[in-house]
Amino acid sequence: MTFLVCERLAVSAVPFLIAEAMASNIGGAATLVGDPPNIIIASRGGLSFNDFLVHMAPMVVVLMAVFVELCWLMFGRTFRHDPERAAAVMALDENEAIGDRRLLWQSLTVLGLVMAAFVLHPVLHYEPSIVALLGAGVLVAATKITTEQAIAEVEWPTLVFFAGLFVMVGALVETGVIAQLSEAAVDATAGQLELATMGLLGASAVLSAIVDNIPYVATMSPIVAELVQAGDGPTQVLWWALAFGADLGGNATAVGAAANVVVLGIAARNGTPISFWQFTKYGLITATVTVALVAPYLWLRYLA
Repeated sequence: MTFLVCERLAVSAVPFLIAEAMASNIGGAATLVGDPPNIIIASRGGLSFNDFLVHMAPMVVVLMAVFVELCWLMFGRTFRHDPERAAAVMALDENEAIGDRRLLWQSLTVLGLVMAAFVLHPVLHYEPSIVALLGAGVLVAATKITTEQAIAEVEWPTLVFFAGLFVMVGALVETGVIAQLSEAAVDATAGQLELATMGLLGASAVLSAIVDNIPYVATMSPIVAELVQAGDGPTQVLWWALAFGADLGGNATAVGAAANVVVLGIAARNGTPISFWQFTKYGLITATVTVALVAPYLWLRYLA
């Protein structure tokens, strides 16, 4: 859709693609299912869908408003367009792109029910994974889509990657490596929750920019779990520091988050390649500003 609209407007799709990837990472921080690192954190920390809505979503709304302004500062010159071309795009009928209206409404209905079940977790006591699988099963049963067609669309390489990643992390736990790192982290912070929170936020942002935020969170989550159990006071803030640092830090470089890699791949396949440094020069600005805004939020809400 982005390429189609930009082609009609005769403008470069690059700034729009970069902005979409970064907005995806920022917005995804708001919910348990919005970003893969959040799913890992929720599983390890025993956090619910509503926990993320209450603790992450309010700040994410602020960050998105700031990001919109940042986009104007970073890409403002490239957002200029021909009014006549824009009018032609606005005249297009988006309804023509809907190939199966019945399937659309069925999917939206099931999606609404799944989201409601996520929110009602304290009442229903169904894990998010079970809810998602039930939703998928209902769609397969209620529509003309066959099981074979549905399974063909599953991102098997991604699931295998996650499985292998958790096996590796489990091995680190069993061999005692995670326990040693946890003890070192507890000794380093010496019960200082403020130091642990800000250090975790900053370190997560930096390391997620270097290493993809998914393996980073998978490795760090058992360490944070030990810090949460060993500390005093509102130690749950450590989970939010990890989530914010990993989700927002993933914007810093082209390899920091899965969305970034996907966008670069799509751009290359469509003849509009985005280089690592072209993405990163904007990503560093976005990550720095958003993480800097989160620090006082965590301090004022949980530590002050």
